[in-house]
Amino acid sequence: MFEKGSVKIKMVTSEKKEEVSAILERSHELNEEAMASTREIVEKVRLGGMDALFEYTKKFDGAKIIEDNFKVSKEEMVLAYEQVEDEVVESLRRAHDNIASFHARQKRPSNMETDEYGNTTGQIIRALNRVGCYVPGGTAAYPSSVLMTAVPAKVAGVKEIVMVSPPDKDGRMNPYSLVAADLAGVTEIYKVGGAQAVAALAYGAGPLKPVDKIVGPGNIYVTLAKKLVYGTVDIDMLAGPSEILVVADDTADPSFVAADMLSQAEHDKLASAILLTDSEKLVTKVKKELAIQLEALSRKEIAEISLMDNGAIILTENIDEAVELANDFAPEHMELCLAEPFAWVGRIKNAGALFLGNYTPEPLGDYFAGPNHVLPTSGTARFYSPLNLDTYQKKMSLLAYTKEGLMQCGEDVVRLATKEGLDAHARSVSIRMDKEEK
Repeated sequence: MFEKGSVKIKMVTSEKKEEVSAILERSHELNEEAMASTREIVEKVRLGGMDALFEYTKKFDGAKIIEDNFKVSKEEMVLAYEQVEDEVVESLRRAHDNIASFHARQKRPSNMETDEYGNTTGQIIRALNRVGCYVPGGTAAYPSSVLMTAVPAKVAGVKEIVMVSPPDKDGRMNPYSLVAADLAGVTEIYKVGGAQAVAALAYGAGPLKPVDKIVGPGNIYVTLAKKLVYGTVDIDMLAGPSEILVVADDTADPSFVAADMLSQAEHDKLASAILLTDSEKLVTKVKKELAIQLEALSRKEIAEISLMDNGAIILTENIDEAVELANDFAPEHMELCLAEPFAWVGRIKNAGALFLGNYTPEPLGDYFAGPNHVLPTSGTARFYSPLNLDTYQKKMSLLAYTKEGLMQCGEDVVRLATKEGLDAHARSVSIRMDKEEK
């Protein structure tokens, strides 16, 4: 820990292997109590529909929702535009355009190829028909999450985009989220949040019909509910607490590094903010900056606990070692605050999103630049990708063989099927070959 009077954050050198490993290791243990509560909610909504849904909305959000005001009306949308400042609407429009442009570059056409025998194989890409976007809400506004989940769906060609978000105690939706939803092309909006919203998206409740896939971030109960309904519907990912890992050398600005670490620490007490550097001077300056900047935060208590419990500064022998440790951690957000950040890109294997240089702070990705901010966490960047256009699409294989083509390869198919002991499979091909020989 730091000296008395400064920010409490773990400070170790890379030589202390066990301490470094402990810092970089996240717990993947299932919260059994939270899972039991979530399972009860999901099952009750599955069986009880709207009655259960409204009961939980009253219990958890303090809002009285009935069928008449469950779905956001056109009048409520008009009112939202009156409540949101014009300059905020314009910022949302510009962010929307960046997100749409970035995801449009991911489009791929269906494809087919025919060989010398006239056999055709290919892949057909189709958008999902109906997608549910979960957006945190209640006392807070997250229009950025609306854009990040709904805009790619629209670009992908999803016809029905359903948004759910918890209402405030007066049964109203956040106007900023409503405006973002309108800009993004959301087709239906319902006043419900938490695990009960996930259950309603999966099984349906009154006018809210089941969706094909659920996307978007949420608390532990939302995440566990997505885990429970997976299989009935598809989901994007199981997200954990926010993370940022900064790799920096002595050219980095300590005030920038501290600000970026705090940008994630203020999210959640469970969020993690880690600095890997080979510069002792930077360590000293970042420690000082963290203490100064922390005092000015409205969410100081949350950020302070996050830094104390899950934050760390690790002094490495060199940047090579820092990058190696960063890849092991596989963070949600990785910043390279280095003299030549692009020179290290080829070495980065595991990160949800990579931010290069001193003027690419993580919040650019959260709000505006275009790449998605729904990212793999808890080390899953080792094998999982950010939310993208593929999230909203499915692929179908296509096969069309000619008679000549089947005759040419039929013996191979029969031989392989026979070796697996599947006589009917073999017969399905050989019956055609036998008929042709006659």
